[in-house]
Amino acid sequence: MRRLAETLSLVAVTLWVGGLWVVGYLVVPTLFAMIADRSLAGAVAGRLFALLGWLGVGCAAWLLLYMSLRQGWLAFRNAAFWLVVLMLGIALAILFCIQPLMAELKAMAWPQEVMESAWRARFATWHGVSSVLYLLQSVLGLALVAVSRRALFR
Repeated sequence: MRRLAETLSLVAVTLWVGGLWVVGYLVVPTLFAMIADRSLAGAVAGRLFALLGWLGVGCAAWLLLYMSLRQGWLAFRNAAFWLVVLMLGIALAILFCIQPLMAELKAMAWPQEVMESAWRARFATWHGVSSVLYLLQSVLGLALVAVSRRALFR
């Protein structure tokens, strides 16, 4: 059973961090390069980021539970534990604060596209905040990969 839990933890790290890098830095730029309708590309990208956010929440929940049960109070001294907490915080902020706010701005701009409306500057600001947080989460994910083998299996 212990081996299965360890394997699931490695799979969780791989799915979450790999998903961040593949979706954010390969799939979404390709969408915008290949789909002429930027609104459609943005809608697809937004859906992918939302799905990835939920994947991150699930992976983080498993990793925190696994580390807590395996290491007890020592988990709080583990760098991987705090990397997961930070990444989870970012995922939750994007998923429950920034994405709904951006969706609301799009709705207020309707029937126009948000980037052609009076809400353009505000949308661009929140899109920038989201992008910076996503980059931070991606870099923290690389750090998690670097320490996870040693930190998850002590």
